Amino acid sequence: MKLSLALYASAVTAASIPAREEGLPLSEFGETISVSQEAAAAGHDVAFTLNERGEKCEGLLLADFGAVHHVEPVEAKQLKDLGGNNFSVLPIFGPGHNANLQDWLNKESHKIKNDANRVKHELGHAIEKIEDVVDDVLGNFLGKDVLSHVVESDTLNSYPVADVLDTLEARDTGDCANPNIRYEWDDYSTSDKQAFVKAIKCLVDKPASGKFSYSKNRYEDFVRLHQSYAPNIHSKSTSAQTHKFLLWHRYYVWAFEQVLRDECGFTRAMPWWDEKKWAGKFAQATIFTTSYFGTLPGATNGRGTCITNGAFSGIQSNLGPGQTVNNPHCVQRAVNEGVTSQTGVDSYNTCLARSTYPDFHSCVEFTFHAQGHNGVGATMADAIASPGDPAFFMHHLYVDYVFRKWQLGALSRRTTISGCATNDGCTPLTLDTVIYMGGICGSKCPDLPVRQILRTLQGHFCYKYNY
Repeated sequence: MKLSLALYASAVTAASIPAREEGLPLSEFGETISVSQEAAAAGHDVAFTLNERGEKCEGLLLADFGAVHHVEPVEAKQLKDLGGNNFSVLPIFGPGHNANLQDWLNKESHKIKNDANRVKHELGHAIEKIEDVVDDVLGNFLGKDVLSHVVESDTLNSYPVADVLDTLEARDTGDCANPNIRYEWDDYSTSDKQAFVKAIKCLVDKPASGKFSYSKNRYEDFVRLHQSYAPNIHSKSTSAQTHKFLLWHRYYVWAFEQVLRDECGFTRAMPWWDEKKWAGKFAQATIFTTSYFGTLPGATNGRGTCITNGAFSGIQSNLGPGQTVNNPHCVQRAVNEGVTSQTGVDSYNTCLARSTYPDFHSCVEFTFHAQGHNGVGATMADAIASPGDPAFFMHHLYVDYVFRKWQLGALSRRTTISGCATNDGCTPLTLDTVIYMGGICGSKCPDLPVRQILRTLQGHFCYKYNY
């Protein structure tokens, strides 16, 4: 098994050189962990592409790019990690991780019936829904206003508590009043799509903030932040994990949205991309067109292909591959639809079926998340500096969407956390673990404890997805 050297490579501070159209040696990008040895994308012998000036626009060997570490969907279904071990044997639990809503209900179930009968007699009218009674009791427990509905005792006594939980735990309590709605890309208007890519391009054209060394523009501030934090927010392997990955990237994408709004005048709803419906056909996806993110080319003579059309035509990056800096190069793609096919409903359902946060987290990080990166290829396959390709944000908006969908399956998934805060010894991840954002969006982005970013409708956030 090849392990990533990119996470721990020393920063290279070579003298600045003029931007160029050809790509870099892919070996410089390094790689992240994979269950197999093949590269994320296979090379194809095709003619060189030309940029608008007629110059060759060519990357170098894809085999040297590496790939984001992944497991195949069939292995994920069997709970296998990169070494063939079961995910459940990982050292994921620490002090204070046993308490959850189910444990509380098991102890308090008799009180639910007693309190329901008490409320029924006090209010003197019939119940309509059992979940309203439990919501009432849990509301008192969780600090929510008492509801007015109660149920008749014969209905209550015959209604299984487990069935109540299935209904109740799909609800949020104390949600923000007017959440921002994130709309799926194909539900977005043409005007909204144009405004979104224009706002991202605005960041590319704006000067860097000066807070992030080696960044050459405001967009690159985000690339540099991710590059700098990569060793702490990605797992080394499935047996040495940090479960901050989903939480950190949730905050990171939200921060990106704030900067788009505050610095580039973006006033529309935020989009997200339903990636699973394009599995095996990313190049046909409606985001990858000349009107928006540019087309998704395959390799060029087994090399990455520079972006030469769309809103980000000719986009350069000064950061990466891996931890390198002061290294201007074109942002490259090299789609492999055999890999994108692994981002579909099969992986989605496999991950949603996981019952604990660490198991769900591991499934997401090493299945469709990894293969979404690898399938786009080249810059996106470099786990360290992959935000250099603006497609990164659409990919991670989908990852956050799936995270939110999983959380809706149980209230405890939105109120408790467990797992490892570090990938070098498993310091327990708790609600008080701090997530750092480097002040990327100023006062809007303070370093926050997990409890403030675990829920999208409470704490620091106020957004949800349109479905």
